[in-house]
Amino acid sequence: MKPFYENPLETRYASKEMLTIFSPNYKFSTWRKLWLALAESEKSLGLNISDEQIEEMKNHIDDIDYDVAAMYEKKFRHDVMAHVHTFGEVCPKAKPIIHLGATSAFVGDNTDVIQMRDALYLVRNKLVYLMNKLSEFSIEYKDLPTLGFTHFQPAQLTTVGKRATLWLMDLLLDFEYIEFTIDQLMLRGVKGTTGTQASYLNLFNNDHEKVKQLDQLIADKFNFKGSMPVTGQTYSRKIDSMVLNSISNIAQSMHKITNDIRLLQHLKEIEEPFEKSQIGSSAMAYKRNPMRSERIAALSRFVIVGAINPQLTQSAQWFERTLDDSANKRLAIPESFLAIDSIIDIAINVTSNLVVYPKVIEKHVMSELPFMATENIIMEAVKKGGDRQELHEAIRIHSMEAGKQVKEYGLENDLLERISKNPIFKLNENDISKLLNPNDYIGRSSEQVDEFIKENIVPILNKYLDKERINTELKV
Repeated sequence: MKPFYENPLETRYASKEMLTIFSPNYKFSTWRKLWLALAESEKSLGLNISDEQIEEMKNHIDDIDYDVAAMYEKKFRHDVMAHVHTFGEVCPKAKPIIHLGATSAFVGDNTDVIQMRDALYLVRNKLVYLMNKLSEFSIEYKDLPTLGFTHFQPAQLTTVGKRATLWLMDLLLDFEYIEFTIDQLMLRGVKGTTGTQASYLNLFNNDHEKVKQLDQLIADKFNFKGSMPVTGQTYSRKIDSMVLNSISNIAQSMHKITNDIRLLQHLKEIEEPFEKSQIGSSAMAYKRNPMRSERIAALSRFVIVGAINPQLTQSAQWFERTLDDSANKRLAIPESFLAIDSIIDIAINVTSNLVVYPKVIEKHVMSELPFMATENIIMEAVKKGGDRQELHEAIRIHSMEAGKQVKEYGLENDLLERISKNPIFKLNENDISKLLNPNDYIGRSSEQVDEFIKENIVPILNKYLDKERINTELKV
């Protein structure tokens, strides 16, 4: 028995890849990489830093002694200085120049941005894989007519594949926002204690150009287009808000998509995968609950709500900085990414194995098609000399009576039989049956699927899809 709380995002849901990005090793080795980059850049701009000091730092990026760091943090009550001293113990020659001119936000904030960018890369790549799965599903079922629903009431026909493109359209918008967010990210850079770069200006004897070069050199070393042009002690917390909004978008889409899947599973038209030994209910052995879709919905709400955290943090900051952001960020950002990572992994599992029941779908279509065919029936009757207004009134009355048979007595829809027996229409059963091909009522659904995927999705798949690198095995 484990005596302490464990975060289920770690133990049940998130992937190793995302857990690695927000791991202590990833964070603190990035701190050391930033200190190394700072020293290298300062040396290249003329500061008295030796090759030996640089080499010593390079050799100790990953061998972090967390016991020593904990000892120093208990002593100093300062995590950055604890790791400066821990790094310095294994780099005695470089110790005098580690963190030279920097403030804590140099490693803290820059690492936060690097982690968020790398996490967004992983989210983007998995999202593309999910979009590919939905594209395959859309194409496979682009011609299968199904009831459209407005207000969850039967409406004009669509196709199973066309409906899936509605899901895919939402994810396309989410993908584009992720791309925009990645493109907009910049490092906090080297800005000093209140963002004025005063310490660096002092180091470089008031050479403003060298200070500007230093800022760009650090950005280049971490593959950013640049650093934020101005900051306080920290980068604007609006960056955190923008990032979590981008993944909240995906959560919103996935909640809606899985709502649809759960409703379709109730209708017995489409089911999420159900494994051979899976148990739907501890009491009701026959049940096949949509537990994966429900899990996605649950985690999606967590991500959506989590996006509020950085909004409130940004609004509460004072002047160049306050520290009421730190504890919140330690929770809100990693956990939101772990949750969205879990959501996409589960969604890939679901969309890779959706089960479609065409006979059930056809049955539902045919039960409602008589109502939808009435306009075409009127047109045919007019061709045989009927009066459009009289025909319309007759169909209205027959429709009410047929609906009553279905709703009040549980009988079959007999609308077409009523129409064929009414001489005003001059149509027999064979004439009417020719008007009941579901494919005549799906409009451009099939063509829309082909066009949408070819024009909007395939270019993204060609650029980013890497099937070999995506591992989405579920833990539970």
